[in-house]
Amino acid sequence: MNPTRAALLRWGVGGAAILASVVVFLVPFAFIVLTAVKDAQQASLFDFSWPQNFQLWENLVTVLQTRDYILVIAFINSTVLTVASVTIMVVLGAMVAFVLQRRVSRFTPVINFLVLSGLIIPPAVVPTIWVLQGLGLFGTLPGLILIEVAFGLSFTILLFRAFISGIPRELDEAAVLDGAGPLRLFFRVILPLLRPVTVTVIVVQAVNVFNDFTNPLYFLPGDDNATVQLTLFNFQSQASTSYNLLFMDILLITIPPLVMYLFFNRQIVAGMTSGAVKG
Repeated sequence: MNPTRAALLRWGVGGAAILASVVVFLVPFAFIVLTAVKDAQQASLFDFSWPQNFQLWENLVTVLQTRDYILVIAFINSTVLTVASVTIMVVLGAMVAFVLQRRVSRFTPVINFLVLSGLIIPPAVVPTIWVLQGLGLFGTLPGLILIEVAFGLSFTILLFRAFISGIPRELDEAAVLDGAGPLRLFFRVILPLLRPVTVTVIVVQAVNVFNDFTNPLYFLPGDDNATVQLTLFNFQSQASTSYNLLFMDILLITIPPLVMYLFFNRQIVAGMTSGAVKG
């Protein structure tokens, strides 16, 4: 192919990709921001126009004070849920992946099948609720943390295992010769080497857990332990005629995962590509 034609083709594909990104991501986000700062009358027109009466602070205070500050409580619950779930996923997933990668036995294919089945088999809601009721954890935050860990652990193990396969066994042997036990070998030698993939797991799973709507709806009913996504569901029915308040609620819920992604997007790509190359 002619070099000039090839260069034009690359520029054309790149421009089309940028245009598609703007249409798919930036235009809807701009519409959310503009509607969130309008008054109720202009927001009800549901059009893409500049606000005539700028009401950012008024809408923000109204949304926060709705139903006795339930959105603030929901942010606290979602933060506790996300931090606890991702911490357990990272530590437990890395340890399981390290054992599966280093200790191959006749049970390894069975365990690998069980790990993969966690990605393929859809969750069974009714039996899970029955188990949680038997343990006294249904409708509690610890119960939902265990659910999130169970649903995200398979992906975490596979990602860690692909990265650990590139770490030489000689490091393990050298640490053992220096007197390191299994826990010291893992936490002092292996875990620090997993930093790129650990950042990837933290960001991906934190966004998944924070934005999860289905699991809190099934396994955490009631307002006492409401998460941010459930407040959006309830807020939509209450403020169906006040689109400015509804979109302000959407904007507040969207900001935390968006900021996390903007700060750590390079680490996500680096962690995934490192695991892919070393695996």
